[in-house]
Amino acid sequence: MQITFADSLPSDAVLIASIANKDSLPDGTEPALAEGAKRSRFKGSAGQVVDGFVERDGKVLRVALAGAGDPKAKDRRANLEKAGGALAAKFLTSGESTIALDLTGAGLSAEDAAAVLLGLRLRAWRWDEYRTTQKDAEKVSLKSAVIVGAPDGIEAAWQRESALAEGVEFTKELVTLPANVLYPESFVERCRERFAGTGAEIIVLDEAEMEKLGMGSLLGVGLGSDRESRILAIRWDGGEAGAAPTAFVGKGVTFDTGGISIKPGPGMEDMKWDMGGAGAVAGAMLALAGRKAKANIVGVMGLVENMPDGKAQRPGDVVTSMSGQTIEVLNTDAEGRLVLADALHYANTRFKPQFIVDLATLTGAIIVALGSEYAGLFSNNDKLSERLSDAGEEVGELVWRLPQGEVFDKMLKSDIADMKNISGGRGAGSITAAQFLQRFIKDGTPWIHLDIAGVASVKSNTAYAPKGATGWGVMALSRLVQDQFEAE
Repeated sequence: MQITFADSLPSDAVLIASIANKDSLPDGTEPALAEGAKRSRFKGSAGQVVDGFVERDGKVLRVALAGAGDPKAKDRRANLEKAGGALAAKFLTSGESTIALDLTGAGLSAEDAAAVLLGLRLRAWRWDEYRTTQKDAEKVSLKSAVIVGAPDGIEAAWQRESALAEGVEFTKELVTLPANVLYPESFVERCRERFAGTGAEIIVLDEAEMEKLGMGSLLGVGLGSDRESRILAIRWDGGEAGAAPTAFVGKGVTFDTGGISIKPGPGMEDMKWDMGGAGAVAGAMLALAGRKAKANIVGVMGLVENMPDGKAQRPGDVVTSMSGQTIEVLNTDAEGRLVLADALHYANTRFKPQFIVDLATLTGAIIVALGSEYAGLFSNNDKLSERLSDAGEEVGELVWRLPQGEVFDKMLKSDIADMKNISGGRGAGSITAAQFLQRFIKDGTPWIHLDIAGVASVKSNTAYAPKGATGWGVMALSRLVQDQFEAE
């Protein structure tokens, strides 16, 4: 969606929207719209929308109010984004091509207004590249927004938020693309294209280079695929010269059949989303580079395709990770942790980061525990956990910390290797997966693991995205960097 700013309402505007706080209507609301809001039980709750038709200067206009909730709410920013998102959802296929958003008298700061615009743009995203038979009523009509009455500083604030929007949209694109289009090599090439001119450094390891480094855990996952595996690192040095970076690490299984431990057929098409962690890292890095973040950040993505084949690894195989630790592979469908084992060790030893955050669509168990409302958080550092939790709450990407401990670590004991890749039981599946990953964090480096299996893609519409890819994680990571390194 194209967003522009104007001093006054365009003369040809026919769809005009305003923002309303809880239990309040903007000054100048027409009696007809006010009455319509009352009869529709519009309370100004976050994401609530009411619309109607009024006559102004002899023209019949379509007008709308979007609720932003309580101005004093702790989650005010998220509620403002919901207001913008609700407008996009309401009018995306309405037949209207432009929405005029009148912020006159709304009492919003530049940052508040930019949050509304961010929600508007994010919810307007839709991937229609492969649709050829849509009816007119199904096609996206809303292409642009004109903002009037915006507070001072809005253009600078929106410049920052638009970079964030680009990052989220890139993540949605990557997660949405089918596996015959997006695979390790093409994932790398799409990133090369999107990061061209940003100043970010692209580092790629092919299979030969990974073999020299001893990445037997990651490479084992890709043995059954004709697609070669890759390590992709994107480095942004916007902070103090020579300062240790922050590392974001993502699981990038571009399609997961389960390998020899093959998944059931129903729902397997969803496994194109199993690279949601890598997608989030790529999107976050694009957002950070786009806004010239004053921090040193590196994003590391382990990219593989997990397929059954005569060359594929088998249940019972033992592989040696880059760290030198050996792993008994009891289930080839617990492949994400095998990918991350080498990606984490590589990020830890190659870049020597201040701290590491990894993201992965890792376990179905986390969906059972938290549904699609929260990502699961595991960590070896309380302070870092609090910072990320706070960052997520500020932007509406919620996390819930789960326990770890020696009792869970013992469940990974192998009879013939240093560890096995699953516990073997039904209980604590997400926790034991996190315990496995922690074994590859070196020298007590502060670390967070985010299990995003329930939030990377969803089956119903959200405030920020239609059903499907959500772009989850980009906003939380960007906010973490902002709070950690850029707070004034």
